[in-house]
Amino acid sequence: MILKKKRKIIGNLFIKIFEKYAKKIKNVKYLAQGTLYPDLIESKSVTGSQTSKIKSHHNVGGLPKKMKLKLVEPLRLLFKDEVRKLGLELKLSREIVLRHPFPGPGLAIRIPGEITQDKVKILKEADDIFINALRDHNLYKDIWQAYAALLPVKTVGVMGDNRTYEYMCLLRAITSEDGMTADTFNFKKEFMQLVSNKIINNIKGINRVVYDITSKPPSTIELE
Repeated sequence: MILKKKRKIIGNLFIKIFEKYAKKIKNVKYLAQGTLYPDLIESKSVTGSQTSKIKSHHNVGGLPKKMKLKLVEPLRLLFKDEVRKLGLELKLSREIVLRHPFPGPGLAIRIPGEITQDKVKILKEADDIFINALRDHNLYKDIWQAYAALLPVKTVGVMGDNRTYEYMCLLRAITSEDGMTADTFNFKKEFMQLVSNKIINNIKGINRVVYDITSKPPSTIELE
């Protein structure tokens, strides 16, 4: 129930911001969205069968009901791997084409529970350390998606001679073809220790790092 309410708040905010900036643009007829087929599958049944809604994507049914702009979604029937093949055929930059997916609702779905500015700041710093480490060790291109999340759990730790009581950071990295199924990426122990130590030693607010080894299914790629 809390998650459903949270997604509804995010969706409503998306509409408000969209309407605010749409009014500032004159003589525009179309709105282009990068909606993919998995967005449709997870948000509703696209086959007519009685499939369950997994989660509500803000770009599926999340736009204002009365909208003058005509919606254009050229990729809505393609999976992510097909989109990447298309991008390469169009000679787009490999850096853009192979960029890891990022959720529309942003970091909000990587902070289960209540969201605060302090939590967002902590998570941004942790995610930056993780992603930069992947690039520095030439691992980014081997992973379909990777991110850090901030769990709503505090644990006891020790920093120097002092007791700490801080948040737990979860790291996730997966391999996939289309995003519908996914497997955990297997890091070397030394890399995980390096990233964990760097996060804990440089970010005030985190004193424990864990790695999510769950495949999809049964889990989804994102936490919420």
